[in-house]
Amino acid sequence: MTPQKPGRAVVIGGGIGGLATAALLGADGWSVSLFEARDELGGRAGSWDRDGFRFDTGPSWYLMPEVFDHFFRLLGTSAEQEVDLVRLDPAYRVYSDPRTAEPPLDVRSGRGAAMALFEDVEPGAGARLEGYLDSAGDAYDLAVSRFLYDTYESTAGLRDPEVLRRLPQLAPLLTRSLASHVDRRFRDARLRRILQYPAVFLGGSPYRVPSLYHLMSHLDLDDGVLYPRGGFVEVVRAVTRLAEASGAVIETAARVVSITTENARATGVALEDGRRIAADLVVSGADLHHTETALLPRRLQSHPERRWHRRTPSPGALLVLLGVRGRLPQLAHHTLLFADDWRANFRDIFGPRPRIPDPASLYVCRPSATDPGVAPPGHENLFVLVPIPADPALGRGGVGGGGDESVERAADRAISQISQWCGIPDLAERVVVRRTIAPGDFAAEFGAWRGNALGLAHTLGQSALFRPRNASAKVAGLAYVGASTLPGIGLPMCLISAELVLKRLRGDRSPGPLPEPVRTA
Repeated sequence: MTPQKPGRAVVIGGGIGGLATAALLGADGWSVSLFEARDELGGRAGSWDRDGFRFDTGPSWYLMPEVFDHFFRLLGTSAEQEVDLVRLDPAYRVYSDPRTAEPPLDVRSGRGAAMALFEDVEPGAGARLEGYLDSAGDAYDLAVSRFLYDTYESTAGLRDPEVLRRLPQLAPLLTRSLASHVDRRFRDARLRRILQYPAVFLGGSPYRVPSLYHLMSHLDLDDGVLYPRGGFVEVVRAVTRLAEASGAVIETAARVVSITTENARATGVALEDGRRIAADLVVSGADLHHTETALLPRRLQSHPERRWHRRTPSPGALLVLLGVRGRLPQLAHHTLLFADDWRANFRDIFGPRPRIPDPASLYVCRPSATDPGVAPPGHENLFVLVPIPADPALGRGGVGGGGDESVERAADRAISQISQWCGIPDLAERVVVRRTIAPGDFAAEFGAWRGNALGLAHTLGQSALFRPRNASAKVAGLAYVGASTLPGIGLPMCLISAELVLKRLRGDRSPGPLPEPVRTA
């Protein structure tokens, strides 16, 4: 994609990446129209209301706060002005299989607290964690300054003297798995899992994600975990406000059915209602597989169907949204339940014969622990995530137990597991609101390739310069944004992805973030 002066732009999709792109383009002088197929904005960072409960249906960990801060400053504001952030203490709680008779662990952020916990569980582990976190922090700083904000239109960033100087340290981090990196340093199974579980947030398995991603532990153990009061829908609303303030016109219930082209150049989009919208630039925030294989003719596909057979999706997800009567002090704001057979758990999800793990390693979010506004008085709000294979054939969810039978059975098992492991014997009887969401829903609602929940997994072959770029290789004036393109999975990454679109349009090939704000005039 060659540099372009501001003109007319169409953004496909109102997920966080599309909204952020609309905001940045509008601030840079583009006339922007955004079309979202669904009735609500946010994409996978959605929200659902029922009987006084308000559930986030997607991201629930606010990490990389400096990325949010930078994005908001690009648009002349700040995270402090746009969202009400609360620091969580503990950052999260960990339960093990009760057959191990191991007590739950409360993980508190801050190096001193994290080292003390590790030392208490495994003598000598505290000092080893300090070195581990030093390395994680160094890797994170390098990623932010040299890798995440790079469009990889050139190799200049990779040839930076600072990167070349660190090659002896980087090489083993790229060739060794996160699991092996952790296992060499710590013996206790609980500590290993605390350091390996972030691989799931990267859409992968700790046995397949490169150990460079140990940098994730810098975020929750050194930096801390925040929560935007009101839920992550408030982040979506903030970015939407900024997009509209920059002049973007946003339409929901407006499905794009094709990207129009002329002489291998994007000329706009065609909508399901018959409208054709002309544009000088098209940015698709829709799932990359859907964009390439459904919105473009085969001859103009940079990523045709045959190439997707060699790609690795993130896991699918079974989401169970529960409104529960009474209090649940057994659960922190974030709670993790780690299955005893760790390797088998990930083999069930990513292996050659995938199936829903039983028992599974679960994640439970209880936002009502911090935010009473998400549940009626005297009730709790639970968001349960069960990582499962990315396969729409596993079924679709529903409200009140109305999903496919296999999905509801798996949800019942998850509820029973939380009940038994966390000491809440009457949990199932106290549920007053229930909804399930499964891979079939991700495929139908978001066009997610293979019904995956997060995007393309962060394997070595799908990270940094090996990840799909933010621009079409065959269609001029067509850019991509979101979790399947550079730089990767998660809300912060999608904000950076939007910034990479603007960097390309400006011809900026530097490896770092743009100067703040977007426009100084």
